[in-house]
Amino acid sequence: MYPVTYEARYEPENRNRLTTFFRGFTALPGMLVGGLYVFASLFTAVFAWLALVFTGRYPQGLYDFHIKVLRIAGRVNGYYYLLTDVSPPLNGEPDPAYPIQIEVPPPKAEYSRVKALFRSIIAIPVYLLAYVWALIGAVCGLLGWFAIMFTGELPAGLADPILNAQRYSTRTMAYGLLLMTEDYPPFSEEDPGLPAELPVSEAAVPTEAPKQEA
Repeated sequence: MYPVTYEARYEPENRNRLTTFFRGFTALPGMLVGGLYVFASLFTAVFAWLALVFTGRYPQGLYDFHIKVLRIAGRVNGYYYLLTDVSPPLNGEPDPAYPIQIEVPPPKAEYSRVKALFRSIIAIPVYLLAYVWALIGAVCGLLGWFAIMFTGELPAGLADPILNAQRYSTRTMAYGLLLMTEDYPPFSEEDPGLPAELPVSEAAVPTEAPKQEA
């Protein structure tokens, strides 16, 4: 599994038409806060890059701040693109109750200095794929907006590409800009999203032991 995970609980029915119609406005506070965090990360990422190139280690304080950047940006974008109707928390802290979950493992003990040095070059294919996913996500988001306005539902056929686009965007930021992982983000998706309802495992249901014949 890829180190940076982005999961969203599928919310197909009973979507809020009012907040969906005004999503560009309701998402504005989060977009402003997220934009400030991302802007700040443009500078903090330079310090992280210098630390990685010269020491091979990622300063814990910068790493923790960049996790917050990923969470805020990923939650705001997911809300804007209709993955959820719940306004995103803007503190960047873990929130198990929120429908969108973004997790990153602790920093590695040592990073490749060469990979960090040339990240802006070797990340070019990743940026190109991120652009493709962004286009797919934008089109599906627009279609999803019309679907919710007319039916109150977001079809899985639209929710899945939106989720994959946001997931790849978050991983691209972690890999390219923030240097938090050295692994190329996978183009296809292997991480399951959070189900709308968590099923009860059949294995957890006690069954009566079969009677043995005499």
